[in-house]
Amino acid sequence: MTDFLGLEFNDLSVAEVVAQLLARRRFARFTYIVTPNADHMARLKKQPYLRQIYERAWIRLLDSRVLSISAQLLGLEAPSVATGADITAALLAALAPEVIAVIGLTPSQMEKLRAAYPAQKFIHHAPPQNLLRDDLAFRRARDFAVRTNARFTFIALGSPLQEMLAYAIALQPGSTGVGLCIGASLEYCAGAKRAPGWMQRAGLEWLHRLARDPRRLARRYLLHDPPVFFSLLAARFKRKVPRFPPDQPLQSQPAAISGRGPYPPPRPEPLRKIPDAG
Repeated sequence: MTDFLGLEFNDLSVAEVVAQLLARRRFARFTYIVTPNADHMARLKKQPYLRQIYERAWIRLLDSRVLSISAQLLGLEAPSVATGADITAALLAALAPEVIAVIGLTPSQMEKLRAAYPAQKFIHHAPPQNLLRDDLAFRRARDFAVRTNARFTFIALGSPLQEMLAYAIALQPGSTGVGLCIGASLEYCAGAKRAPGWMQRAGLEWLHRLARDPRRLARRYLLHDPPVFFSLLAARFKRKVPRFPPDQPLQSQPAAISGRGPYPPPRPEPLRKIPDAG
């Protein structure tokens, strides 16, 4: 494990992650994987109450070569980089035919994904927009994962929604399998164009995405994320990585995270951490 910007990361390669996923017991209690990038780390600094969701994850992997390269140039220790896109592609390639749950993506994207992996049986749930403002829709997405009981559930909703949903699924009695919080990774598996390999290796994949979708990503990459790099610079001079503020309660999460049904949800129960599944 490597402490990086106040969060403990696993030092695992893509191959090692896939090996651990395949070796995990089929009906072990539900847990999940998170792949924080610069955007996630910037949000955790501004919204530290989300930190316990990341700490509850079974595996935490750095999904940002630009952060890793920047840290190394400053003489700071950085965890291994294992991107969600690489893990998703490697896992799907290694799986024998089985049921795979997907939360997110559009129907047209799912058609392309099924065409790319015809041997797999994908079970799809497409929740509506503004899921955090719709408790009923949030609980339906959560309950879909619990009922499907798939070995792997890909949660492709973007951060922090996908991590919050994975955390909610983990709190449900009887939930099994592994949730992979992987953002847009399945879109690449379905045929969306990814940055050239040299840009990925140079930590410039963000620039490729910005050029393709500037209206949606300019604010994120140019305004929201840069403070993370100032934190790295500060760490270089202080010789230690600044820690986030102490844990705070999850005040802004939907009631559905704690609710167990029936609808409407009961009064939310206090969140609790459970032992990681073996």
